[in-house]
Amino acid sequence: MQTIEPGSANNPTLVHARPEIDRRAVLVATGVGLALSQSSVARSATPLAAATPSPMNPLGPLPPSWINAEVIPLWAGAPPEGGFAPRPVPPASPPGFIRNVAAPNLRVFRPRDSNRHGILLIPSGAYTFIVGTHEGAGTAEAFAAMGYTVFVLTYRLPGEGWSHRWNVPLQDAQRAMRLIRANAARFAIDEAQVAALGYSAGGHIAASLATAFAEPVYAARDAVDAIDARPAAAGLIYPVITMDARLTNPQSATSLLGENPPASLVAMRSVELHVTTVTPPTFLVHALDDPAVPPENSLMMLSALRAAHVPVEAHFFETGGHGFGLGSPAATNRAWPALFHKWLDIHLAQR
Repeated sequence: MQTIEPGSANNPTLVHARPEIDRRAVLVATGVGLALSQSSVARSATPLAAATPSPMNPLGPLPPSWINAEVIPLWAGAPPEGGFAPRPVPPASPPGFIRNVAAPNLRVFRPRDSNRHGILLIPSGAYTFIVGTHEGAGTAEAFAAMGYTVFVLTYRLPGEGWSHRWNVPLQDAQRAMRLIRANAARFAIDEAQVAALGYSAGGHIAASLATAFAEPVYAARDAVDAIDARPAAAGLIYPVITMDARLTNPQSATSLLGENPPASLVAMRSVELHVTTVTPPTFLVHALDDPAVPPENSLMMLSALRAAHVPVEAHFFETGGHGFGLGSPAATNRAWPALFHKWLDIHLAQR
C-alpha cells in the first residue's frame, strides 16, 4: 500500500495561500488544539537575516519545492512493525498536512552554496499528521538558503495501525540519520556534522533521537544500521518533551502511546528522564503563551540538560503561541532561525 500524501492524486483538493491565517479554521481542521500562526520563508540563497521572506500558508498546498524534491525511501521493503491501516482523511484537513504514511521517506533540499552541514528536519502534527508546508518545505528552503543540506522526514504516524506504536517514529528517525550519513559523500556533507531539528511532536522525535539514538527499537536490516544515529546537535522548537499527562500535549501523547498507557511506557517516552552526558548540544525555542504545548516542556528539558552538563541554549519568547514555524512577521520569535544558525556554526565547528 503506497503512501497517501495531500496534494497528490489521492487527495487533489487544494487550498490557495492567504495572507492571514484563520486560527479557528486551523483548530477545526486539525482537531488537536494546535493554534498555528503565519510563518515566513526565506527563498533566496542569502542568509536568513538578509533575505526577503515570503509567506507560506500553513493551511495551503505543498509547494513545488516539496513536490520536486529528491525522495529517499527509508526502508527497503516493508518498514518495521506491521498493521498499517489508512485512516479516513477529515474533510477539512488542509492539503499540506500529510496523513496515512505507509512508506516513510526523506525529501532532500540542496543549498546553492553548501556549508557541508546537514539537518534532519522533523515537522510537527501531534503525531496525527505531518505539517509539510511551513514546518516542512518552508523551513527546509530557509535553511538551505543558509548553506545546509536539509533532509525532511516524512515519518510513520503511530496511530495508523502500527504495532508497538511508541517505537515507530523513533525507528524512522534513527534510520533517517543513518541513511543521511551513509550518503554523506553523495550530498557533499560531513557525516559527523548532521543536526536534528524538530517542531512540536517532531521536536519530541528529535529529542528522542538525541537521547535514545542507541535504543534498539528495530532489528538491523543492512550495513546502514551499524552507523551511529546520534545527531551532532539538536534544535527543539516548541517541543513536546514529557508524556506526563499534567504537562504534555494530550493529542500527541494519545497518538503515540494510546489510551491509558502504563506508567512504564509514559516514562519510556518522556525525554526529560533520559538525558545523559552523551546527549548532544541542544537548542530550545518556546513561546511562553503556547496554548498547545506548555513551555514547561522546554523548561524541564533545559533543567535536565544543565544537570547532565550538556551544552544548551534556550530562547523563551513572550508571545508567539504554537506552530509559528520560522517566526511571526511582527514578533521577536522571528529571530530564532538566525540564532540557531549561529549556534550550529559554533557547535558543529567544534567537532
